[in-house]
Amino acid sequence: MTLYQKTFQNFQKEYYAYATLAIIGQSCLGGAAAMYILKNGTSFSQMIQLALVVLVCSFVNGSILATQKHKLVFNLILTSVITSTVMITLNTLVI
Repeated sequence: MTLYQKTFQNFQKEYYAYATLAIIGQSCLGGAAAMYILKNGTSFSQMIQLALVVLVCSFVNGSILATQKHKLVFNLILTSVITSTVMITLNTLVI
């Protein structure tokens, strides 16, 4: 069994607890990513990055509130965390 499958099974068992933590966690991480993006200015490329982070975080919150399938919510949470982490890394180290 892979790490993804084990984590998803734990997520399914305690869906409401993990969904609550996910809303709080990914919103904070998305806010930090937005801060790092805007720290580097407000050019067109920064606005594209900001829109991407905001959309992904909004999709997660919307999918949880709309009670979508657990697998969709789980995959959106992973996407949100990866997107926010990549944007923070890019705007801290590269740009």
